[in-house]
Amino acid sequence: MPFPAHRPRRLRRTDRLRALVRETQVGPKNLIYPLFVVPGSGKRLPISSLPGCFHLSADEAAKEAREVESLGIAGVILFGLPEGKDAQGSQGLTDDGVVPEAVRAIRAACRDLLVVTDVCLCEYTSHGHCGVVEGEEVRNDPTLELLARMSVAHAKAGAHVVAPSDMMDGRVGAIRRALDSSGESDVALLSYAAKYASAFYGPFREAAGSTPQFGDRRSYQMDPANAREALKEVALDLDEGADMVMVKPALSYLDVIRRVRDRFDVPVAAYNVSGEYAMVKAAAEKGWIDERRTATEILTSIHRAGADIILTYHAKDFARWVK
Repeated sequence: MPFPAHRPRRLRRTDRLRALVRETQVGPKNLIYPLFVVPGSGKRLPISSLPGCFHLSADEAAKEAREVESLGIAGVILFGLPEGKDAQGSQGLTDDGVVPEAVRAIRAACRDLLVVTDVCLCEYTSHGHCGVVEGEEVRNDPTLELLARMSVAHAKAGAHVVAPSDMMDGRVGAIRRALDSSGESDVALLSYAAKYASAFYGPFREAAGSTPQFGDRRSYQMDPANAREALKEVALDLDEGADMVMVKPALSYLDVIRRVRDRFDVPVAAYNVSGEYAMVKAAAEKGWIDERRTATEILTSIHRAGADIILTYHAKDFARWVK
């Protein structure tokens, strides 16, 4: 038999050839960098579970955001840690809360950086759940008004995008109506549409102080075994007015990202979550893997699966690597 006429290795011989024919190109413009904001000023406190990440006061968050913008990263998403917590998460609902304060500081410091805010009660409630609790049950409908109030507060402060992550039924519609009726119809809505009850959230829960004080979140976050259900959740959120949808986590749910991408013609985001990041950091620290190559491969796989937007703690590192 003659040797095959096709020799795919011809296009793998050099860096420039490989780059020329590369099918998936992920760059800083595809990334959003998470920030954890706290009350006070001059605070930049390391987060032990997320090496390289910090708890930042509003002034320090603005400095961090300027660096993020200078690296060409598309935007930041803000998570708030309040001074105090109660059963209703009331400190997350006010116009002068920790997230609105940080939004205003970042908008004043940055010209073009997108500011996204996470909308959820878990960081603000004393019980650590994402909704109103009665007994030991997380109540869906009473939570919607609180999420809507939080979204309006973030929008009034200057957020470009609000991103509800609570997984309550109907919350997208409630938030969209509240934004529109309060004069914030231009604010976009990125829904955590397919958010799974994942074991990969551990480092985040330490960073955000949001571990539930009883039970777990499996009654409202999705079962990791389900993929078809994700398509139903996405369809419902789009019907209620979501502009973009998210799959979370990313790495164990590449198949879900692909299903969502193939079914819906809207921007799709994926969250490269804290546990995924922490595993890479820990293994790299041990010398077991090459952090740069591993993180780049992970982000490329998420983009290749169909995610237009990737939320990742590796955003700054990656932006420096590809400069």
